[in-house]
Amino acid sequence: MRKWVCSRHSRSYENVRMNPDGSGVPLTSMDPILNHATRTLVLGSMPRDMSLRVGEYYANPSNRFWKVMASVLNAPNAESYAQRIATLDQAGVGLWDVLKHCSRVGSLDSAILSDTEEPNDFAGLLERHPNVTSIVFNGQKAAMSFDRLVFAALPQSFRDRISMAVAPSTSAANARLRLSALADAWRVAVNVTVS
Repeated sequence: MRKWVCSRHSRSYENVRMNPDGSGVPLTSMDPILNHATRTLVLGSMPRDMSLRVGEYYANPSNRFWKVMASVLNAPNAESYAQRIATLDQAGVGLWDVLKHCSRVGSLDSAILSDTEEPNDFAGLLERHPNVTSIVFNGQKAAMSFDRLVFAALPQSFRDRISMAVAPSTSAANARLRLSALADAWRVAVNVTVS
């Protein structure tokens, strides 16, 4: 059994360093953000290093997630993390990641070592949150990991209940799309449940 290290101090994570030999460091994802009214769950793969350090989803200012969601939800671009989460809550949108644990060299999804991927407990989450009927993946990596590690293991009733869509990654590494085009693609992906 692997031993995963996750030291939390004031919601910051200290397990995001590269080992001296260049191998990936074991990472532990953050808790989900959703409530009883959440209908759409946005899933990334594993938070980037900055997000893990500060304990906030999409903390890197170069990631366009919060700008995209403000556009999609027709909401002001909130300054504080608490305001951003409140906007998602009001729209019935939650956040989590496909992976509970993985090792990564660097911060990009492409740097995740696939043989170290362990998924979060989606059966448990979907059982506790019966209003979740839609999943939107933030990029292909999250969708592929979910398909490989989670979907087939879900009870049939959950698979029947959930519609899924893959939206283009909001990461700065995906700079090929302008913000307006990215927001348009996300609008289509979340249109199923967000009014």
